[in-house]
Amino acid sequence: MSTTTSVDFMQVVTDRRSVKQYDPSFKISKEELVELIETATKAPSAWNLQHWKFVVIDEQAQKEKLLPIAYGQQQVVQASAVIAVLGDLEANKNAEPIFGGAVKAGQLPQEVKDALVGQIEGAYKSPQVARDSAILNGSLAAMQLMLAAKAKGYDTCPMGGYNAVQFAEQFNVPSRYIPLMLISVGKAAQEGRPSPRFTADETIVWNQF
Repeated sequence: MSTTTSVDFMQVVTDRRSVKQYDPSFKISKEELVELIETATKAPSAWNLQHWKFVVIDEQAQKEKLLPIAYGQQQVVQASAVIAVLGDLEANKNAEPIFGGAVKAGQLPQEVKDALVGQIEGAYKSPQVARDSAILNGSLAAMQLMLAAKAKGYDTCPMGGYNAVQFAEQFNVPSRYIPLMLISVGKAAQEGRPSPRFTADETIVWNQF
């Protein structure tokens, strides 16, 4: 069942920190995990190809299997779930169902759909474009997932420190997808520490270098 969460967005962004210690007794329901991912999939993506797939690991035995792949990071086994965010290297294959459905619904002229599919297929002749698009667009969904979790009162930690090759092998990830990151999700047993940030003046270049 869907629930409504009303929070101040800027407060969510300010309060979200990477949490590495979780209450192992706390469990997020599958329904809520689905809600978080549904929110994540509202992220923007190039051509609306939705270059993402999520492997939700919430069974303890599977988290234990993941632990050595994630170099022993304890949040893997303590958190309610670990969500592996994958990028789609063949997202061009999504064009036909996405745009074909829009044509059938009368939302998109056939000639526009044909032109878009042509653009996409042309771009995806480059493996580099496919890889860059998978990483860029999948990462947008990953960030949205973490913000959605914080808005619902949960904590997260994105992890790039894991063996992606072993993960793909052990969790049967098809070659179509590239592992981007692992995200632990749960209730913090200890708050994430504040991290120093550069000021806006130190990070902004107006108009050109």
